[in-house]
Amino acid sequence: MAGLDAVHRHQAFPSRLLLFLTALPMTLAALAFVLQWRGGVDDPASRWLVADAQGFPGTDNSPRSSSGSSTPSVVARFSSDCADILSSNSSPSFPYYRGWKFDFDKDLEPKGFGEICITTSTSAGLEQIIPWLFYHKVIGVSQFFLFVEGKAAKPHVSAVLESIPGVKVIYRTKELEEKQAKSRIWNETWLAGFFYKPCNYELFVKQSLNMEMAIVMARDDGMDWIIHLDTDELMHPAGAKEYSLTQLLSDVPADVDMESSVERDEIKDPFSEVSLFKKNYDHLPKEIYFGMYKEATRGNPNYFLTYGNGKSAARIQDNLRPNGAHRWHNYMKSPNEIKLEEAAVLHYTYSKFSDLTSRRDRCGCKPTKEDVKRCFMLDFDRAAFIIASTATEEEMLRWYNEHVVWTDKQLNLKLLRKGILTRIYAPMAIIQSLRENGVLSSAIASAHASSKLKLNSTTKIPQRKPDAHPDLVHGRSKSQVTARKIMDISGGTMDIAVPPLSPPCLHDLITEK
Repeated sequence: MAGLDAVHRHQAFPSRLLLFLTALPMTLAALAFVLQWRGGVDDPASRWLVADAQGFPGTDNSPRSSSGSSTPSVVARFSSDCADILSSNSSPSFPYYRGWKFDFDKDLEPKGFGEICITTSTSAGLEQIIPWLFYHKVIGVSQFFLFVEGKAAKPHVSAVLESIPGVKVIYRTKELEEKQAKSRIWNETWLAGFFYKPCNYELFVKQSLNMEMAIVMARDDGMDWIIHLDTDELMHPAGAKEYSLTQLLSDVPADVDMESSVERDEIKDPFSEVSLFKKNYDHLPKEIYFGMYKEATRGNPNYFLTYGNGKSAARIQDNLRPNGAHRWHNYMKSPNEIKLEEAAVLHYTYSKFSDLTSRRDRCGCKPTKEDVKRCFMLDFDRAAFIIASTATEEEMLRWYNEHVVWTDKQLNLKLLRKGILTRIYAPMAIIQSLRENGVLSSAIASAHASSKLKLNSTTKIPQRKPDAHPDLVHGRSKSQVTARKIMDISGGTMDIAVPPLSPPCLHDLITEK
């Protein structure tokens, strides 16, 4: 019997050891779960887990990537539609930024090697300006000079903008036009070719005058860098540590590279919904660019829908001047421009179907091939204006899908593999995180809570009145600037203002040969 008991104990020991080794990790796992559930343990890895069942932004299983034919309406004021864009969490969450914390006053203050300012001329609403503004605050911009008109100049919009630290709002008043009428620009030759023309040409001159004033304001505020950027464009400081614009500009200026490529016709919030971009020709091998030119243009007049000659950042210095609405120059010397390998300006052009009609409504030209040449500099803008002015909404939507929306997934994949198209998620992630953390909606709430905000005030912001005489241009008559016409530009060294230009086409390749 004693031998039998010894054998039994010998056989039971491995079983008990196996049971102990199985129960121990299960017990520890259960304990960790209880502690974490009660808040006792802060597991950093949990921040990287996707709590919801939403897909990755831009993929086919994303709830926002399904195509449709519904068309967004133009947001006329900051209403419930605008509130949805600024505060809604309906867009897919970007899980890799779940740990971010944005403090409205502190964390958005720029940290870097120099003070950067952005100047813009805009008539957009809060639903576009607010995400654009706070995104650039995150990447290091400290000052904004907003020259506002139209919707952007309305009291309920401008009051919000004025309440945001680091933002200066400049209205297009009679006093402003009188001041700009004395600008030396009117006696220079480099912008002369754009005077006395409507629509985009008039905007080009107006932007140049605003940029000239912004240089003075930037110098007075101690800025180191100045960038002119439209509110449908985002800086993309790729290649810089911590995605920082200040670090990017610590050595060299930045340049524009990419244009957005929308994949649906019902885009409502481009900054949060668009992740596909077409690279600039400067960042592509020549054989790839020209070899895939027809596939990349899809029957449109040019490689990019709009301009491709770029924008630049400039150091604040003496004799700095605008060189058109896209670049900077110097009255005394030629600038030294350097193009970066990775950094870009992301241009969200025609990213909403409503952009067709909104651009049409800003211009009074006749929808004919000859008349649109007086109003628009680029071929696609001319074609878009004609179709928006003459076609039915159904025809417009069909044209928009054929010329703007990238619905052919096989072609998209081919161009992605060739490097012509690329995916960029960082701006989308930052703006979604700003929204989810309440930064965008807090800007609105703070302005409304401020004692400075008086929506029902009887004080009205002076608006620019139409010129009483067709010969008046920005407060100046033609006779006031005739002196500039006698200047001989052929023998001078003054560069002509650079207008928006399309990228090279196949004809340019044939010409080179």
